[in-house]
Amino acid sequence: MTTPLTPEQQSALPGPLRGVRVLDLGDPLAMYTGKLLADLGADVILIEPPGGVPARSLPPFYHDVPGPTTSLPFWFWATSRRSVTCNLDTVDGRALFRRLAGTAAVVLDGGAPDRLEALEAGFSVCRRDNPALVWASVSGFGRSGPHAGWSAPDLVAIAMSGVLTLSGFPDRPPAQLPGEQGLLAAGIQAAQGVLLALRVAERTGRGQVVEVSMQEALSLAQETAMQTWDMQHVVRKRTGDARLLPGIGTYPCADGYVYSLVGVPGFGAPWSVLAAWMAEEGMADDLVEERWQTLLGSLNVRELTRLLADPDQLAEMQGKFAHVNQVLGRFYARFPKERLYEQGQQRRLLIGPVNTAADLVHDRQLNARG
Repeated sequence: MTTPLTPEQQSALPGPLRGVRVLDLGDPLAMYTGKLLADLGADVILIEPPGGVPARSLPPFYHDVPGPTTSLPFWFWATSRRSVTCNLDTVDGRALFRRLAGTAAVVLDGGAPDRLEALEAGFSVCRRDNPALVWASVSGFGRSGPHAGWSAPDLVAIAMSGVLTLSGFPDRPPAQLPGEQGLLAAGIQAAQGVLLALRVAERTGRGQVVEVSMQEALSLAQETAMQTWDMQHVVRKRTGDARLLPGIGTYPCADGYVYSLVGVPGFGAPWSVLAAWMAEEGMADDLVEERWQTLLGSLNVRELTRLLADPDQLAEMQGKFAHVNQVLGRFYARFPKERLYEQGQQRRLLIGPVNTAADLVHDRQLNARG
């Protein structure tokens, strides 16, 4: 019988990518990939031009003092890696980069496609001395097609992916997704591709180009919009915080908000469990009556899909559900979110607290794990 490792012992174990050298060219599109690989134990070397990569100038700054070493976003993006100055605009700098690439397993390139090929420092050149080299090319739209090489900051990629049309409220312009979602989506896809390509390189000795389009990487964020069009030829619209169905959406509680996902088949306990809990607290009103239990219990995936595709029937059902939401809203408003969350967990009800930054600082689970 083995003794389980303590959290301290687990954190001291070598990462699965120990010994794998990665050159990160410092382009915003690929920096999250570098962070993920570094956190897995890879030796990630940030290749910086004289003066540093542009990410060093991103605000906010530590103690509000701008400088190349005080950018808080850069601290996040550049964790767990080393840095070297290498000016790719000079002959000597490109020669240095090629020598470094000869010692590396991976190169992360988030610049314009084929930019380094034109400088005689791209994949086709570096692989001559390092046939097992894996080259991750991350761009806004990919290395081919009419949009290849076009500029793609995060907002442009989100808009071009179709995600932006689903974000926000139906009576307002689309709302930009916060937190550089395009960069994160592309970075995750590139990291997955690099890990797979490394396995191939280990087995065959042959490297390859891992190509990621940020526009394509964001496609999963459309949720079911593509399937809705394919199957029903219906374009999904922004819903904002509209509660299309009772028990699904954001509700105020005694100390903030909770997100409730109750009643969807396959996602936790059914509505009858929530109604029974409300009855225990003396707050179920008439929802325990058979007519409401039958209505709420009739919701299934097929019925939900049919309702969402039929605006008239959906509007009729929402009129009936307004009463359910009123009763449920009063129940949620009575209790703090932590109690709703913990009691919901005990009943397999999907009720989650909408945590603030202060909530996370004081979160018992996160603090218990250090």
